[in-house]
Amino acid sequence: MKVIITGATGFVGEGVLLECLRNNNVSAVLMVNRKPSGIQHHKLRECIVTDFMDLSAVKPQLIGYDACFYCAGISSVGLTEEVYTHITYDLTINFAKVMLSLNPDMVFNFVSGSHTDASEKGKLMWARVKGKAENALGKMPFKAQYNFRPGFMKPTKGQQNVKTFYKIIVPIFPLLFPSQSCTLREVGLSMINATLKGSAVRTLEISDIKRLAVA
Repeated sequence: MKVIITGATGFVGEGVLLECLRNNNVSAVLMVNRKPSGIQHHKLRECIVTDFMDLSAVKPQLIGYDACFYCAGISSVGLTEEVYTHITYDLTINFAKVMLSLNPDMVFNFVSGSHTDASEKGKLMWARVKGKAENALGKMPFKAQYNFRPGFMKPTKGQQNVKTFYKIIVPIFPLLFPSQSCTLREVGLSMINATLKGSAVRTLEISDIKRLAVA
């Protein structure tokens, strides 16, 4: 299959990208980034987009893909709800609409987060906004659409975009809180398997991600 990945210069996206490059079921990967990644691989191409609200200039490059692994995102810390909504909801939905128009048989996989609020009414701002994005994506007529809600994620071997905090806590967190953690390898594999084999669960919590990774 041929896959588009957003956010490949970030922590989650890089981990998913590396898994795709290693997986024999993935024949080609297009990274859609705001800046060059510097990553080289025979499967890999790169498309630089400065504004995810305006994809008109790059549409020809986005045609012919089986799946989109939408890993772009940002922490809500220090952001107003308006700004966070624009980045997490507006940009995501606009990108998804373009994907659907160019690749109507695409599977769209969205990286959300553990404790996302599908009711859109909870106290946590980020959880409401993520829930709003999940709900809007679920109404779009893709071949299939899945939401992935990982918790703490152990980096994949070879990753460069790993914050110092993660490097410190990685050895102990999965031991202390196994039900709240998974690996980025499992996230990547579960996305690939959801695309190839489908999933009875559309919104995948940590346990679902682990189960689908070995399906």
